[in-house]
Amino acid sequence: LCVERNIPLLGACHNGNSSDKTLNNELLSNIGKHMAQHGLEPGAFIYVADAAYVTEDNLKKSKQRNLKVLSRLPANYSECSRVIQEAVATNEWIYIGTLAESSGSAKRPTAYYKAFDTHVQLYENNYRAIVLHSSVHDKRRHKRIDRLLAVKRQQLEKLCKDTAAKPFFCRDDAQVATSILHAVAKSGYHTLQIQIEEKAKYGRGRPANGQPRVPQGYQYILRYNIDENDQAVKPLRLEAGCFVLLTNLSTDQEIEEWPADKLLQPYKEQNGIEKNFSFLKDPVIVNSIFLKKPERIEVLGLILLISLLIWRLMERCMQQYVEKNNSSPGITGWKDRPTRKPTAFMMTTKFSSVLLVKQGKERKLARALKPVHIEYLKALGLTSKIFIVP
Repeated sequence: LCVERNIPLLGACHNGNSSDKTLNNELLSNIGKHMAQHGLEPGAFIYVADAAYVTEDNLKKSKQRNLKVLSRLPANYSECSRVIQEAVATNEWIYIGTLAESSGSAKRPTAYYKAFDTHVQLYENNYRAIVLHSSVHDKRRHKRIDRLLAVKRQQLEKLCKDTAAKPFFCRDDAQVATSILHAVAKSGYHTLQIQIEEKAKYGRGRPANGQPRVPQGYQYILRYNIDENDQAVKPLRLEAGCFVLLTNLSTDQEIEEWPADKLLQPYKEQNGIEKNFSFLKDPVIVNSIFLKKPERIEVLGLILLISLLIWRLMERCMQQYVEKNNSSPGITGWKDRPTRKPTAFMMTTKFSSVLLVKQGKERKLARALKPVHIEYLKALGLTSKIFIVP
């Protein structure tokens, strides 16, 4: 459990095969007690979780404990597709813009968001649902749409080819076949243009001298062309860029206090949690340790959590320093370029060249600190004495 994006507040050791849904339920049982120890009563904070939170038991427990929650509605719920289709159909979006603090690049463009506020019903209870559309669409979803369109086109082409393979001997029959093909195409994602070509059928031999060649009958051949229906495909691609946030902040006062953009921000900050997991599971540290007893594993977990807490607090301290000094371009980062987002790892690389000399109980710097060292110490609220005073 973290606050301010990635600062750990509560943690425990669990089996790696444990269900996230079960762990969410256990956390909901204790979170109120832990927050009360810090003077925060239920309703004074928002529990932000991923889609694994959304189960009947978890929603019921949140309601019983009066916990305010924010999560993502899983796509396997029918209400999810319903509200997305509703948002696309009504086209009454609330423009949010971008949340990124830095400009994007050609490979990683900045995402722009728009929202649609509505409600869903889950397990006989009403919840607030916010449909969000991102300009940076999910590539996997679009590949799935491309595969779907390719299959639909292939099926339509096969049907048209089989229908047009044999000529019709009556225009009415050709028109009936054309109507059937149009009906099939109308229910899909392609438009179909069909022309009925009349072809005369003549008997054998040449006509008598001076007599015109008279056809014995006519055949009717279908010529078709298939194109993608932009009007049908556009909503499909628009829906692919949508996801739904679920929350019980649904009263008029809460909706006014927590509009869509203010709820999107804490939800997107969950990427800090994933970065914390990469810290705790760093193979350089964990792979070289073997512990058999559960109590020893718990102690290791405590050490790692305390280390993570210190790591993140150092980052927070440096970033707050940069924010307070708005006139400054930032602090020296990678390749000696200024950055306004210093990280703890970045800081450790700057101090790798610092050497200490120990004479008895006395410590001294082998050489004077560089300006970049002084810069980072100032951002951390420290002085050079941190190296020589135990």
